[in-house]
Amino acid sequence: MAPEQGGHGERDPVGSDPLLESLASLSADELASYAAHLMIGGGTPGPLLVKGQGVWVEDIDGNRYLDCTSQSWALYLGHCHPEIVRVLQQQAERLGHVHQAFQSVPRLALAKRLADILPGPLNRISFTVGGGPAIEAAMKIALRNRPGARRFISLYDSYHGTTLGTMGASWQSTFAAGRFLGASVYLPLLHDTVRAPNPYCYRCPFDEQAGKCRLTCARVLRLTLERGMSGPAAGVIVEPLQASAGQIICPREYLEEVRAICDEFEVPLIFDEIQTFARIGRWTAAEHYGVVPDIIVLGKGLGGGLPIAAIAIRDGLEGFSPEVEELHTFANSCLSQVTALKLLEVIERDRLLDRVRQMGEFFRAGLEELRSDFPEIGDIRAVGLHVGVEFVADPVSKRPLNHETVQIRKEAMKRGALFGLAGFRRNVLKIKPPFIISDGEARAVLQCLRESMTAVLRS
Repeated sequence: MAPEQGGHGERDPVGSDPLLESLASLSADELASYAAHLMIGGGTPGPLLVKGQGVWVEDIDGNRYLDCTSQSWALYLGHCHPEIVRVLQQQAERLGHVHQAFQSVPRLALAKRLADILPGPLNRISFTVGGGPAIEAAMKIALRNRPGARRFISLYDSYHGTTLGTMGASWQSTFAAGRFLGASVYLPLLHDTVRAPNPYCYRCPFDEQAGKCRLTCARVLRLTLERGMSGPAAGVIVEPLQASAGQIICPREYLEEVRAICDEFEVPLIFDEIQTFARIGRWTAAEHYGVVPDIIVLGKGLGGGLPIAAIAIRDGLEGFSPEVEELHTFANSCLSQVTALKLLEVIERDRLLDRVRQMGEFFRAGLEELRSDFPEIGDIRAVGLHVGVEFVADPVSKRPLNHETVQIRKEAMKRGALFGLAGFRRNVLKIKPPFIISDGEARAVLQCLRESMTAVLRS
């Protein structure tokens, strides 16, 4: 699938405003020189993008790509969805930024809408500007309801953000990558978090077999709460599907056991659903698994491409007070709220949750077909449009093919498809396109992957 060629100056004008026209006229060399003034704190490098439509995105040289990253997994409806663009423009002409102490109609409507679609007990909502601050908000609620508690428990390889409150609960502050990364610079300010084993069934640290195990990972969590902590735990934070860790899917029985353990020790269970919301093929993983947490965190795609995140807490928990404990300048953006409302409307109207489940099975079947020719595909992990492919030297040793997977991603980029990589597991390729991807586009993605794997693994 060869990318289409063109030139930066040949593409359609971005808009009639002189500022946008001046930006569109900048050359690649000029922009490269501008990059010297920019700091980037993380992420996997990609091309310089200038416009997008639907599942497709275009770079400054006119190359077009099928975007299987949804730009940090956030564009559920793809690039520049016309209904999102229209409602954003119309709201911008009415009211945009509002201090969070003032009420706004979009915020009230979005709070009610989320309360309607979340599991029953989760019906009080607080908004913030992004995923990391939302996890911190959930941690605040947990601490407010656990007097005397100090430390949280998270899982091995988890990722909950890069704020000073969440980085200590995430993998980048550990030695998981084989070295201490940038998070080690900030250790004096990080919140110390206790960790418990994650249910990484493909590489079980206890050498148990998936489906036949004794849920030792959950049993260790119980022992940690009982004997491994000084004082009571403030909360247990779990991603029902560990995305950055490598698309690691928590089994239903594991989450059921974690829920029971948290109930036993009266510890709040927090679901980080920043990436699983809707992308798993249900509104929430809580619904998918039938396991309801005490606090749920939403983000990423919620705003249709604009920054917004939310937490919802169950009945019986004490919520925030107006004592200046959860105050953000841009927590009440009417623009983000109306795009979120439109996103939810389109997903429901167009039955896109059904589509997500259908396309997830489409990719799973296509990857299984590829595995018959490429035994280097060690594991396929897919729930909805959360798709991960783990590459190994062979099915027995399971030696990670880190270098080769990075090269497969680069080859795919040359051929017109953008894939992601897992956090420190560079042998896991992530395929997470917008919900609106067509059958034909999905087939093109799989063909591009086949060609890229052939170029790298069979050269």
